[in-house]
Amino acid sequence: MTQSPRDGRSRARRVTLADVARKAGVDKAVVSRVVNADPLLNIRPETRARVNAALKELDYRPNVAARSLRTAKAGTVGLFIPDFANPVYAEIITGAETAAADLGCALMVGSSTAGRGARSYLDLLGQGRVDGLLLAGGTITGEEQATLADRGLPWLFVNRRGPGSGRHVILDDVLGARVAVDHLLDLGHRRIAHVGGPPGADTAHRRHDGYATALRSAGLEEDPRLVVQDVYGPDGGVQAVRLLLDGPEPPTAMFVANVASAIGVLSALRARGVSVPEEMSVVAVHDLPLAEHLIPPLTTVRMPLRALGARATKLLLSVPADHPVEEVVREPIELVVRQSTAGPRR
Repeated sequence: MTQSPRDGRSRARRVTLADVARKAGVDKAVVSRVVNADPLLNIRPETRARVNAALKELDYRPNVAARSLRTAKAGTVGLFIPDFANPVYAEIITGAETAAADLGCALMVGSSTAGRGARSYLDLLGQGRVDGLLLAGGTITGEEQATLADRGLPWLFVNRRGPGSGRHVILDDVLGARVAVDHLLDLGHRRIAHVGGPPGADTAHRRHDGYATALRSAGLEEDPRLVVQDVYGPDGGVQAVRLLLDGPEPPTAMFVANVASAIGVLSALRARGVSVPEEMSVVAVHDLPLAEHLIPPLTTVRMPLRALGARATKLLLSVPADHPVEEVVREPIELVVRQSTAGPRR
């Protein structure tokens, strides 16, 4: 402990590489190379173990500011999302933040709801404020992609694909949708509606593909009257229920593209006096903590959202900016059966 010259209060002195080196009985340069995971460092396993033990015992914390000056790295990863209201992004953020911390970086998150488009976050790349950018919302023009390529700055689309970008990490939404629809088919439903997302959204397109594939595999043809594509969210779910129930042949079950839309679906069905699951079964993609507290508790397909955020962060920081990244995070995908699905009423 050292004394503050002004107020006499004690404060902890920062543990340095020299402190760790003395504790481990090695040169300071060796400690530095262990901390930075230098792949060319050739030392005995027992020496490395001794250094790591000293790092842990002394609770060594790297000086991030000094490191950034030496490496010209900001030590920060940017993540741009459409909005903070959708709880799906909280899961992605958690995975990305955990992976970034493991790699010695911080995560900075921004959204389009603040009135700033993706362009403002791309500018941060050019200023060296972040070392890479994950884009879960917004678009990048061809000109902006060329600018990033010229600067050698890494970026990735997260759970969406951009035309011609060749840099994305997505979930297997096709399989997730098939799991949901197969569950309804196994219960005996044959008139299954799809409450989808916006027609132009990549995730909505993939989930519709899974829905259609599951029907074909069961020998059923897709009925266009049972497919409603609208905005993600409760309002889209409410609108879909109105259109589907007012049709000539209403469905007996609904596959909903996400939990936010399913909230609107359940609310609208309740308002119309339609009992779930006795008169209408409902299943949605994504399993969030709120799903089990809806009325009735919602059957969902749990998708690896945290794994998606973590994998995207690791690839962003490890794959050169001029290399293609086209990866699908496939596992784990799990059906979570609750009280919103049952066999159709005879």
